[in-house]
Amino acid sequence: MYAGWIFCVFVCVCFTSGSSETLVITKGTEQWDSETSMTRLLKKRSVSSAEIEIQSVKVDCKVTSRFAHTVMTTKALNKANISKEVSFEVELPKTSFITNFSMEIDGKTYTGVVKEKEKAKQQYEKAVSSGQTAGLVKASGRKMEKFSVSVNVAADSSVIFILTHEELLQRQFSKYELMIRVKPKQLVQHFEIVADIYEPQGIAFVDAYGTFMTNELLPLVEKTVTDKKAHVSFSPTLDQQRKCSECDGTLIDGDFFIKYDVNRPHDIGDIQIVNGYFVHFFAPASLPRVPKMVVFVIDNSYSMVGNKMSQTKEALVTILGELPEDDYFAIIVFSTTFVVWRPHLSKATKENVHAAQEYVKTIEVIGGTELHDAVIHGVEMLYEEQRNGTAPKNMVLMIILLTDGVPNQWPRSLPEIQESIRNAINGTITLFSLAFGNDADYGFLDTLSKQNNGIVRRIYEDSDAPLQLKGFYEEVSSPLLSEVNFHYPDNTVNSLTRSHFKQLFNGSEIMVAGRLNDLNDINDFAIEVSAQGFENNFELKGQANAQKWDTIFPDEEYIFGDFTERLWAYLTIQELLDKKDKGTPEEKGNATADALSLSLKYNFVTPLTSMVVTKPEDEAKNNTFIADKLTEEERGKAAKYGYSAIPASYSHKSYAPTYYVDGDPHFIIELPDQNDALCFNIDDKPGTIFNLVRDPLTGIVVNGQTIGDKKVIPGEKVNTYFGRFGIVHEKFGIRLMVSTKEISVSDEGKQAKFFWTDTATVKGPNMDLQVIKDRSLTVTLRNSVKFLIILHKVWQKHPYHQDYLGFYTLDSHLFSSNVHGLLGQFYHGLEFEVSEPFPGKDPNKPDAIMFVKGRELVVTRGWQRDFRQDVKNGEQVPCWFIHKNGTGLLDGVHSDYIVSGLFKTI
Repeated sequence: MYAGWIFCVFVCVCFTSGSSETLVITKGTEQWDSETSMTRLLKKRSVSSAEIEIQSVKVDCKVTSRFAHTVMTTKALNKANISKEVSFEVELPKTSFITNFSMEIDGKTYTGVVKEKEKAKQQYEKAVSSGQTAGLVKASGRKMEKFSVSVNVAADSSVIFILTHEELLQRQFSKYELMIRVKPKQLVQHFEIVADIYEPQGIAFVDAYGTFMTNELLPLVEKTVTDKKAHVSFSPTLDQQRKCSECDGTLIDGDFFIKYDVNRPHDIGDIQIVNGYFVHFFAPASLPRVPKMVVFVIDNSYSMVGNKMSQTKEALVTILGELPEDDYFAIIVFSTTFVVWRPHLSKATKENVHAAQEYVKTIEVIGGTELHDAVIHGVEMLYEEQRNGTAPKNMVLMIILLTDGVPNQWPRSLPEIQESIRNAINGTITLFSLAFGNDADYGFLDTLSKQNNGIVRRIYEDSDAPLQLKGFYEEVSSPLLSEVNFHYPDNTVNSLTRSHFKQLFNGSEIMVAGRLNDLNDINDFAIEVSAQGFENNFELKGQANAQKWDTIFPDEEYIFGDFTERLWAYLTIQELLDKKDKGTPEEKGNATADALSLSLKYNFVTPLTSMVVTKPEDEAKNNTFIADKLTEEERGKAAKYGYSAIPASYSHKSYAPTYYVDGDPHFIIELPDQNDALCFNIDDKPGTIFNLVRDPLTGIVVNGQTIGDKKVIPGEKVNTYFGRFGIVHEKFGIRLMVSTKEISVSDEGKQAKFFWTDTATVKGPNMDLQVIKDRSLTVTLRNSVKFLIILHKVWQKHPYHQDYLGFYTLDSHLFSSNVHGLLGQFYHGLEFEVSEPFPGKDPNKPDAIMFVKGRELVVTRGWQRDFRQDVKNGEQVPCWFIHKNGTGLLDGVHSDYIVSGLFKTI
């Protein structure tokens, strides 16, 4: 190893608790001189986990009137005789807002500050430009997101991390749920989960359990329930955590759930007034459901091929089978055009439901994604039923739209589609959207649903997708009331949250909050609730009774005193965030400004704010950490395009398309602007070197050399893969060679060589490398482009195959307009059109005519795999396959890109 390089090797011990807290113990950065060897490095990198003692972990939850205040505290001691860097990671619900974070080191406390996101961004960029690091909240699952921060802990010193977050629990399926992720990965000396619940309405039931519970752990869940209070605790000893008496492994690995509900009288609901703020909970018991008319609008475009379509059909067959007989329904499937099952809505009789189920089983994928006309036709069908009077009055009208792509924008733009549908619905129909997978345009569907009194829900591409679809439908399938209005005296309240609701569904709850003008006039706080019920209108009147604080809440240890005000602020911010996605530009601007103001006032980390933590690392350098919150749309894009660390607002270009080659060798060109991808293979003899990228202006060149299988079967195709890559940056004097065995680099004459056997970070004068053991190498050219190389490991004794590499381009927009090569020629986009598909040789892979570069090509719909997230199995990417080594798509032919050397620049 030579001077001028910084080399880091990471050794991790993970601990997760509460809503998932993880400690990662990381060896510090070391400056290497010319006499330091790889042998010394590998000998020094091993760190005993016993040197870090996790002394205590506590998760303390206080739930007062559905508002949850959770504090997670972790204390760790560095028992080693040298300093260690500790990273604190915690998973918390996506619906929660971080409100405070602090860490205590050597008796000093460092606390996070919530700032406007733009100001936090400036501080972040300043830190990054000076070589400092940043911790971010990022998506980590369906319901959770992750916060992380790291700190250097001196020898024989301890660190205490404290994270606080708050959320308003929503009632679903007749219960509230508090979920705490528990994945310690190791034994913990003092481990404790404590939850105190206070509900003035009275507690109907409380359940507490963990997915990891054994017969031995189950008795450790202690639960005490009185009329209005509940206490739940779980605190296993060190020995009780063990998988066996002699094991160091822990039994605790999963999720801890607390579920409960409150008593519900058939009246105006429950009103709580504290410190000038009130909250009104409304979910009357024993109401009959209102029949509904529902139109299912289902995407059957080509992108739904495979599991998506089969899972949708499976779920729809089940949903249809559970329709009450007094409901009416219709089915529309759409691709380039739409098809209606029957011209009118059908009553959900056994015969009609069976016929619909048989029809659903026959749906096949075809064409593009033109949802506008399909939704408009669904609206017209619902209006026609009303005009004809064929269905009872007061029925709830709804459309359930499912799609996995971006709607065709011709001849309408996305805003024009939204406006057209909103005008057609005119506030009388509720539209719910289901965004299937990460390709669906979540932002478009979110706005479309909000504009029409509905919500959007992402359906994740997993084996349980049918259950996700069915679960969402169950939430909205049983309306109890429609057009629900709450009226409070104008001279009594102000700053009221939303007071009109399109529907109240069975098992859910409506919440309204606001401020009182004068606490002395509380006796005149009259309330009226009106709505449409099953057979007639629903109307209730009531009046809040004036009660003193110590009468309503006699046990203050169970509550945090300003909860009604914070609940109001939380609810108001959520509603303002919804408003900023719809309405006029002026209304959007006002909603954004108000939401930002409240976020800062109440110290909430929302999509408009960030929490900044600055701590001294040493006398000369500070490190800056930012807790950021992504929107669901940003999470989906991050999952699709592989950006998991820096949120969109901090990227130079958000979610750029990715161009890559992997496998045998398959070239994939992702074109998100056109919601599609192109792919082609290159077949040639092993040992051939191809130019992938060549940019004469920036001086960057990437070449790849193919390898073949160990054994060639006579008469069969010779499979080739990329086994070596050479990366050159002529201006900086960089040469990087990556093979399946080793990685060697030269930067300004300074040389280094290392292997795939370690997780490491290498910092050179003009290039940074980050290798994840036996998995991937990220190459970042200083102030320039980024590449990802993936290592595919094959069983060493495999009779035919051997290890090979995949190459992925990130930040391709940083190349000049002169960039070329097998991949480079596509970096600045490509215009093409595809005709209506027609049957091909393979019945599962239709053909079509592609118009590109003045040519007509016969292309085939197929799939390739993206291995960035899952090196073993990969993620399927649908694409149009161009035959004959990409002939017609490439400039020239594939042999034009063959070069004589791995570092050949011409």
